[in-house]
Amino acid sequence: MLEIDWTLFGELCRALALRLSGSFDPELVLGIAKAGVIPGAVVASILQRDFASMVVTRIGAAVRPTLVTEPPPSVAGRRVLLVDETCDSGDTLKLAVSAVKRLRPAEVRTAVSLRTGAYEPDYYAMATEAFIILPWDREIIMDGELVMRPDYAQKLAQRSGEQS
Repeated sequence: MLEIDWTLFGELCRALALRLSGSFDPELVLGIAKAGVIPGAVVASILQRDFASMVVTRIGAAVRPTLVTEPPPSVAGRRVLLVDETCDSGDTLKLAVSAVKRLRPAEVRTAVSLRTGAYEPDYYAMATEAFIILPWDREIIMDGELVMRPDYAQKLAQRSGEQS
């Protein structure tokens, strides 16, 4: 299990920006909502590039992702960096790349903070097979109260049970 705090998240974004800066100069950073918007906006800020987003959703791990919101027309003719937070099977990135390519960018490359599976995006800050807890969705509101996400709480409980 890997619990990412805001400090580590910032370092991952800086590492990602540094990794790609020597080999790719995007004109537009496109974050995949929801989780990819946050690192995408940070990387765009570090690189001092335009930022936009698109929405891809997945209901359940076994279901293929679905395009909800198309990429903006501003990708046409530009070098685009497509950013998501994690990448396992690559299904989300492949769908997003396909949607971006329909708008005829000059070039499109992919980047993630955390590569968690076999699929290799063009750039990533870190590879891990650990279960990841992200700082922005660690807690949710349930019944008017801020609580730890139930799936995260369950994983943490399992982990502490294994360590006892």
